[in-house]
Amino acid sequence: MEPGIVEYAPKPVALEAGKTYVWCPCGASDNQPFCDGSHKGSEFVPNVFTAEQSSTVYLCMCKHTANPGLCDGSHSKL
Repeated sequence: MEPGIVEYAPKPVALEAGKTYVWCPCGASDNQPFCDGSHKGSEFVPNVFTAEQSSTVYLCMCKHTANPGLCDGSHSKL
């Protein structure tokens, strides 16, 4: 099953140190780039992570990254 492509560019997101985030891998969430549970019943598993420091990161919106959550430039090959 292929994930739904939300955008062909990453989304900059300001993360807060110590806060837990859940990245959507399926592309179906209405709360992109974060999970809202839309994957239930599918093979997709959300990526749960806690920010180690407050910073801006670029989260994958094409859902084809090899580094779940973070953009690795895969959108440029789609």
